[in-house]
Amino acid sequence: MVETKERLTSPNRHQEDLGERGIRPRLLAEMIGQDRVKENLAILIQAALAREEALDHVLFYGPPGLGKTTLAHILANEMDVNIKVTSGPAVERAGDLAAILTNLQENDILFIDEIHRLSRVVEEILYPAMEDFALDITIGKGPSARSIRLKLPRFTIVGATTRLALLTAPLRTRFGATHRVGFYDLPSMEAIVIRGADVMQVDIDDGGTSEIACRARGTPRVALRLLRRVRDYAQVRADGCITRPVAKEALALLEIDDLGLDTADRSVLETIIEKYQGGPVGLQTIAASISEEPDTVMDVVEPYLLQLGFIDRTPQGRVATPIAYEHLGLDPPTTPQQRLPDM
Repeated sequence: MVETKERLTSPNRHQEDLGERGIRPRLLAEMIGQDRVKENLAILIQAALAREEALDHVLFYGPPGLGKTTLAHILANEMDVNIKVTSGPAVERAGDLAAILTNLQENDILFIDEIHRLSRVVEEILYPAMEDFALDITIGKGPSARSIRLKLPRFTIVGATTRLALLTAPLRTRFGATHRVGFYDLPSMEAIVIRGADVMQVDIDDGGTSEIACRARGTPRVALRLLRRVRDYAQVRADGCITRPVAKEALALLEIDDLGLDTADRSVLETIIEKYQGGPVGLQTIAASISEEPDTVMDVVEPYLLQLGFIDRTPQGRVATPIAYEHLGLDPPTTPQQRLPDM
């Protein structure tokens, strides 16, 4: 059997390094932003605790780095239960999933990241497990084969995906609660940077906080990554304190501009504008032009460019908007854009 990439954690087990464990919130009250999601989860948790039942199955979806994994661990901490973590690609065979499910305890949480990448065979095993808390196993082969059903303790599946549309309808409908995790506003990003700096024991002023927060793409994971790199820069080339000028110098060295666009983002925009006259141009063509995977462009680059209004999705392909030209210091086209098929 192929070993699945999983780990067992609980509220009293510490398996991450001190920095990560301190930065990641453990309870809903500690989490910054996502107020509507937190309010709905608080109701879900309180109701389950009052009935002394396992949580209903929960699905989180949205761009990467926004806290889907963190929310899964918060659910386990709030319910005071164990959480077992795995991912869709790691569960290759039905036997892999069966081994995980039979080791769960009452009310435990099984977190499946990238759940949209589960194979159809594995999904078929998951359906009765989610609905009836039972596992159907076939023993033997040929005419003598027989099926038996093993009862499972009541548990909770928490799924996370960046591609909700790729989830099959039968799997999606088996989740009792589905929540979209969206980008964070600037005040929330500033609060996340301040909290991260406090945990890392980094000196940072309001200007440094604002500079990092406004370039973090509304994504906590990006904000904390930038904070670490600016901290390194301040330690080596400044007096250790992150001020606005220090943050600007560090982020300029990382080639991250005032809106948080990095080299990959600019490559996509420049490809659409310079190679294909502003579009429309297909996703596959864009990805091939910059030597990236189409999924990377769609899941990592496009969401933020769409949020900024720099590109539009059309039936014919992606189109750069006038403000994208302005951001790159280019003049918008004055003639109708050439239409290319979406490839």
